[in-house]
Amino acid sequence: MKTSKEAVGSPDTSGRPETSKHPRRTLNLVAGTIGHFVEWYDWYIYGLLAAVFSSQIFPSDSPFASLIAALLTYAVGFVVRPLSGIIISPLADRFGRRLILTLSVSGMALGSLIIGLTPSFASIGYAAPVLFLVARVIQGISAGSEGQSAIAFMVEHAPANRRGLFGSFTNMASGLATLAATGAAAMVTSSFSTADLAAWGWRIPFVVGGFLGIVGLILRARAEETPEFEAEALVDQKSAAARLKDLLREHPKALLQAAALSAPAVAYYTWATFLPTYAKLTSGRDLSSTLAGSVIGLALLVIIVPTCGALSDRLGRRKIFPIIGAIGMIVLFYPLLLLLNQPGFWVYVLVSASGWVVLGIWQSVYPTIQAELFPASVRVSGIGFAHQIVIAVFGGTAPLIAAAFVGAGQPMLVAVYMIVVVALCLVVYFTLPETGNRGDRSTVALADPEVLEGEKLVSGTTSMVDVSRHSK
Repeated sequence: MKTSKEAVGSPDTSGRPETSKHPRRTLNLVAGTIGHFVEWYDWYIYGLLAAVFSSQIFPSDSPFASLIAALLTYAVGFVVRPLSGIIISPLADRFGRRLILTLSVSGMALGSLIIGLTPSFASIGYAAPVLFLVARVIQGISAGSEGQSAIAFMVEHAPANRRGLFGSFTNMASGLATLAATGAAAMVTSSFSTADLAAWGWRIPFVVGGFLGIVGLILRARAEETPEFEAEALVDQKSAAARLKDLLREHPKALLQAAALSAPAVAYYTWATFLPTYAKLTSGRDLSSTLAGSVIGLALLVIIVPTCGALSDRLGRRKIFPIIGAIGMIVLFYPLLLLLNQPGFWVYVLVSASGWVVLGIWQSVYPTIQAELFPASVRVSGIGFAHQIVIAVFGGTAPLIAAAFVGAGQPMLVAVYMIVVVALCLVVYFTLPETGNRGDRSTVALADPEVLEGEKLVSGTTSMVDVSRHSK
């Protein structure tokens, strides 16, 4: 549906120059990607090494009890995330994406350094788990404001015909972060003796993550704000609280759709942080070999995500990628976990890689779809409200629930749990609007005259504004 305020057309309707003609856009792309990488490297390394440091920080008579305590502390970061997402996301819509992204990478790096430098329980007693808890709260606040701000930042800097590709870079960065974290965990577990690894070797990846955060901080401090936000800010001076009210009142369906797009994170976090431990607990595999096998699978993810993201700009998003990805998870998860009962390194590689293929198809497009579901004035708020609540409920608890199923002697319930969640999401995917087809691209529109004039003042370019904002 077109109105007098819309001009839906070809992928070039935005009038924005290509990346090669816009050197600053390259810096913005690198800043968004590297900052996101740092955020999620720090996040994932905890779950991967929990089985190693749990007895040092959370000592118990039972190694399994120590692991549960470490995973409960890991889950605290997820509990904080929706609070951060709800409170801080409207600030990104009010004061800018770049500011929030700069603060988020700083907090994540600080939390990683605290974890890496905290002495053991034997040295400082209960102060050790308390410091871990504090670090996870700081990281939870940072992560709760990171994902949605990064998605908006990347998509809003993208040319109209490359939003699928640019949006996929956020999940490519998290895939690279998972790959790097898994590689770092594999390296330290294979390079040190059991005693040295437990005593201090596990700390190295956390300290490295903290210093990488400084790099992300510098890059984000030099990045530009998105032209679309700057144009919107000139004509919309609503407070953060008012934006949140507008979001809840005007976009309930989009919130549900955005939540369903994020909910398969239950599978992502299981595959990313618990699959190596799952294989160790259920089939007796060596942790260092399973981590090495996961690296191979993750390399596929990093290739698949941007490839499918770019294809979505040509083929469309909703009709292909989230639906095929979800169906793949439903069909494959149970037989893949069952296959882990068979011995062999390459069996594990096959299981890991197969899971990452279907997860990559889903991951490639959901950030861009989420961004296109909301207008710029509430885009970060909308993605953050839906995504962070869902991540807290399904993502943060995924390793803990999986460990509980394994501890209860029912490891295959891990697959059943993931399949049920993804199947419910699949039903919602059929209600999604198409946002990337080659014909009339329903979210590629020129702004209304007032917004367009404001954007010309700040950037001389045309913004991407969601048609839903003008078609009421």
